[in-house]
Amino acid sequence: MEFMEVYAEYGAIGILIALFVISYIKQNKRSDEQADALESLKIENRGQSETLENVESMVIKLVDRWNRSDEKGQKWHDDMVSEVSDLSDVIMEVKGSVSRIDGRN
Repeated sequence: MEFMEVYAEYGAIGILIALFVISYIKQNKRSDEQADALESLKIENRGQSETLENVESMVIKLVDRWNRSDEKGQKWHDDMVSEVSDLSDVIMEVKGSVSRIDGRN
């Protein structure tokens, strides 16, 4: 009976050690899988960061182009207002001359 007691005690300890080893091996595999997943995420993140930088650069260039276009449009508008004002002055002079001519007749 003594043999059975020793066998049962050491058998239980052996099972616990085996379970611990199996658990350690599974954790190690899982850790490796997580490291691989993190590395792939790191690579994907780097690609996304480059894409975002490119998009940001394009948006900045587009906004700058719009600003330059707006400046040109504003300059054109100011030039047209000036021309209309000059034409208005000329028309008023012509109107005054016509009024004087009509007044003489």
